[in-house]
Amino acid sequence: MKVDVYNSEGKKTSSAELNEAVFGIEPNDHAIYLDVKRYLAAQRQGTHKAKERAEITGSTKKIKKQKGTGGARAGSIKNPLFVGGGTIFGPRPRKYDIKLNKKVRQLARKSALAYKAKDGGIRVVEGLAMDAPKTKDLVGTFGKLGLGDQKTLVVVPELSPNLYLSSRNLPKHRVMTAGDLSTYDIMNCRQIVFVDNAHEVITGLLTA
Repeated sequence: MKVDVYNSEGKKTSSAELNEAVFGIEPNDHAIYLDVKRYLAAQRQGTHKAKERAEITGSTKKIKKQKGTGGARAGSIKNPLFVGGGTIFGPRPRKYDIKLNKKVRQLARKSALAYKAKDGGIRVVEGLAMDAPKTKDLVGTFGKLGLGDQKTLVVVPELSPNLYLSSRNLPKHRVMTAGDLSTYDIMNCRQIVFVDNAHEVITGLLTA
């Protein structure tokens, strides 16, 4: 599978070959679902907590006599039925992590990339490097590439601090390394821009 290669001025310079074993497979929707579910679950902090009956500070004295009041029995002010009492089965700190096998995660990313390739949502750009963090210059480059209004994920082969800092204040554009690419990131954008040989790096990771 071939895609056009552009320079930072938005002009076609050559073409690049995308590995069919990654970008040309038959997508597996269920694998994508499972990996996106795993990713979103991992974003939850799980720090929620409510005090239960044993954790409430209060008197343990029986607040009224057992019989003769015309009302229900009550033995403690910490009773969950009273205002200020403990919470019944309240939330406790927990992890929401979901275990997913490595091969399923790889299949999910391959499937997401295959969908993007079929929809024409993949581009390769060479020479997208910045000498200093300049958001205005990066916006101009995206405009020349026709990506100004599209939600774009820029994938670089290795960390590029200037490129990352230039994109940090752009709501529709995000820069990340090929090693950090997740199924959710792939599905959550309209266009994926592989810088230089980033597509070869992700291919190596998904076929290992």
